[in-house]
Formats: sequence, C-alpha cells, structure tokens
Amino acid sequence: MQATAPLPALSDDQAEAWDRLAEAFDAAGIDLAAEEITPPKPGKARVMAVIGKAGSGKTMMLAGLTRALREAGVDVISGDYEGKRRKDRRTVAILAPTNKAAFVLRTRGVPATTIHRILYTPVYDPEYEKIAEWLAGNGDRPVIEGLTDASLDRAKAFYDQHASIPGALATAGLRGSDFIKGWKRRDDGLDIGLIDEASMLDERQFDDLREIFPLLVLFGDPAQLAPVGQSGEMVFDKLAAPQRLMLDRIHRQADDSPILDLAHALADPALTLRDFESMIREAAARDPRVVWAERVESDLMARSPVLVWRNATRIRLIHAFRSAHGAPGDALLPGEPLVCDGIELPVKHRKKRIDLEARGLIKGAQVVYLGAGKKPGFSRMHVIGAEDPRLSVASIVRIEAPEEDEPFIPYAARMGAVFLHGAAVTIHKAQGSQWPSVQVFAPDIAAAEYSGRSEAGIALWKRLAYVAITRAQERLFWVVRSRLARPATPLGIDDLTTATSPLSLEADTDE
Repeated sequence: MQATAPLPALSDDQAEAWDRLAEAFDAAGIDLAAEEITPPKPGKARVMAVIGKAGSGKTMMLAGLTRALREAGVDVISGDYEGKRRKDRRTVAILAPTNKAAFVLRTRGVPATTIHRILYTPVYDPEYEKIAEWLAGNGDRPVIEGLTDASLDRAKAFYDQHASIPGALATAGLRGSDFIKGWKRRDDGLDIGLIDEASMLDERQFDDLREIFPLLVLFGDPAQLAPVGQSGEMVFDKLAAPQRLMLDRIHRQADDSPILDLAHALADPALTLRDFESMIREAAARDPRVVWAERVESDLMARSPVLVWRNATRIRLIHAFRSAHGAPGDALLPGEPLVCDGIELPVKHRKKRIDLEARGLIKGAQVVYLGAGKKPGFSRMHVIGAEDPRLSVASIVRIEAPEEDEPFIPYAARMGAVFLHGAAVTIHKAQGSQWPSVQVFAPDIAAAEYSGRSEAGIALWKRLAYVAITRAQERLFWVVRSRLARPATPLGIDDLTTATSPLSLEADTDE
C-alpha cells in the first residue's frame, strides 16, 4: 500500500490483523493495496473485532485503516451532511459511543462522530441545502436571499479548513434551527463501520449498527468494564474466534508512559492492592506524571471529574466541590460541570428527542453550564466533545446531597434533558473519555477490594483501577485521603472556546 503518510512499522500481531481486515475489505469490493473500489458484492453481513489492551496499537490501526480507505476512494460519512447519493459511492463511518470518545479520536486526526449521529440523519432546509451541496463540491455557488457574497466566502473558507457543513453555515451567520429542520432515522445503509470503544456497546446499539453496516469492525479493550446489565460480557466476547483479531503485544510509547506501565501491571493475577499502591508510590517518586495525592484538587474537578466507584462517594465530593466554590443552594454557577442523565419527553415529542440526541445530549454526555436560557426553564449548555457544542435546552437539573433521599432541583422545566452534577463521576460512566489529568479516588478502589467481587473472572478492583488510570492522557493523581483542596481560581467559562461561532439551538422541548 502506498500512502501519503506511511504507517509505522507493524508488529506481527498488528500485521496479521491488518491483513485479515484487508481481506474482509477486498471481499466487500474495496482493495486497499490497489487503492480501487468496485460495487458492493452480495453476501452475508460480517462483523470483526480488533481487541487489545491500552498501548497495543488499536488507535494507530484505526487511523491507518481510515487513511487507507480514503486513499482507495471510500467516502467518510461524518454525520452532519452526506450530500446526494451516487451509485458508485462506497462509504465508511468512524464511530464512538460518546461525544468525548469521538472528540479524542478527532484530536488524533481521525474524523470520528457518534453512533447517534449516524443512526439519525439531519433534514436540511432545501434553500440552505444548496449551500451544503456547493460546499461539498456537488453544485454551483448559490444565490441565497439574505446572504452576502462575503458570508458565503467565509463559509467556504471554514469548510475548506474544517470540512464541517454546520460549522461553515454558522460562520455565514445562520443558526442551527435555520438550516436543520429535524432528524430522521437513517433509511439507507452504509458500507463499513469502524467502531472505537466497542467495550461500551450494548446489545441494542450493536443490533442497530448491524442493520446499517454490512461490514462492521469493532475496536475494544477486554480489560474495560462491560456495560451495566450485560453480566460482565462485551459484544465482541460472543464473536467466533476467526472474527476476533487479538493484539497481544504492548508497545512502548516514545515517552515510556508510567501510567500505562501501571495499567499493564494489573494483569498480574498475584498482584495485591497493597503491592499496586507501592508501585504507584515508586512511580510518583521518579516521574511527575504520577502523583501520590493526599487530597482532591478542586480546580481539576471543574473540567475533569474525580473518578469513584460508589455513588455515595460521588455525591459527597460534589457537595464538597460546590461548597468550596460558594455555589448557592438554589442555582448553578456558570462553569459548573454536569452530566446528561437522559431525556424525559413523551412519545409525541420523539422528533425533539432525536434532535437533542443527535446534537450530543445522550446519556453520559459531559456538559458545562453556561447560564440561564432566554426561555423559562431553559439553560445554555456547552457539550464537551461535540462538534457544535453550544445549545440552549429545556433542562431538569438534579443536585444530589449527602444523606438526602431526594435531589435538590434548582432548574426544572416540565420536561426536557435531565442533568446531574459532573464534578465526580463513577468509573463506569468515565469509560470512553480521557482527560489530560485524572484524579482517582483510591479509598473507593480499596472498598472494591474489600468487597471481594469479581467480573468475568477478574477482581473488580483491578478492572476499576485499570479503567480509571487509563483515562489519564498526561497525569495521574492517586488520591488517598478524603480531603479537598480549596480552589485557586473561581469557576468560569472563558476556557470553553469553539472552532465555530456558537450555534443558537433553542430546542423548544417545553410544550
């Protein structure tokens, strides 16, 4: 394969996986070696999985396959706009279960979007669809009443740099509600789906994806925690042996990450928590990227939650965080982190649910509160990792308090998106996300060890510790005491910059 940016040398296990996937693509009419595509061949749908722990090269292979598919002439479907269908077109979508997971891939040059953005497609206003077709290279420059040549030039310059139709239309001065009139369930299939963080998939999502993609490739970590309610099993655990491509070799990074070293040490069945914490102390003594912390840093909690096992711990830390920042009991401060806990809408508002989910408000999405919306019951939010992160939505915010059966609700529309506070989250909900710095609340890991519980034959504390520490991209704080440092800076939103002008998405769910 001749690539403009050559792949790094592949290890034996990576090369074997690459060859097996290339064979599957070839059977589907996509020849990576010859960089040729042919019409899809009839046959049975196929699922394959690339399975390996952190550092085994899954993301590198995903990026390389994406590049090779594009060079073969396969179109990448981003989820924001697809353009007119062509009979000879072959397609691939790179998907992740959450906005944050998709964002992590995009920072590494992989044009990823969320599963929801592929399951549902936007319905564009016909007038503004002319602009989208022109930007995508499928039509002539349009003349639109109310839009100047300068506005169209700005849109074209943005699209040429970022390849985002909604972002380009926003730079032309349009709001999301101007050009996207709704969302519909995808009624046409695509060719190939590359799914990152596949350990997070539940059976329903897996079935939805198999309806869309004749060839589905899952990338997953067997040491992650399985979705709640699936008895410790992940969807790729049920695949036959020939469908499972195992990456067994762990590759040293250029900077020899001590965080990955700690994660891989957990594979030793004889390792005790006491031994593991001794390893953390030793790593902290020689490398600043690992910190043996005597307290939780409240400043970090504003953008990267403390990772815990128990809900009671989560609630106590959130209460301490809000108290340290002087947050009032009856309102949120701009800059407070939230987590979407679902959408409460009746069946008759299904289209509005789809709209909110497609814009990033899915269960587990991380959000920052920006302030009150223009309508009663609405809040302005910044969805972390979303391609167009700003929106205003009817919201129900629930702030849990220690030893209280019912949460306090500072904002409550009659129906809409539901939010919990996000200064601390459970390790289960943190899967798929990464942050530059991560704080792990060690007393909860100890509690998991005391419980004696296991999952899929592995001690639960080891699974929790593995998932938690691999959320850290640059620095790991292993917090050993229930103490909270006072914040050095007040909460704010100045750090929340966007690549586009903020879209005004007044998702009117308060009817």
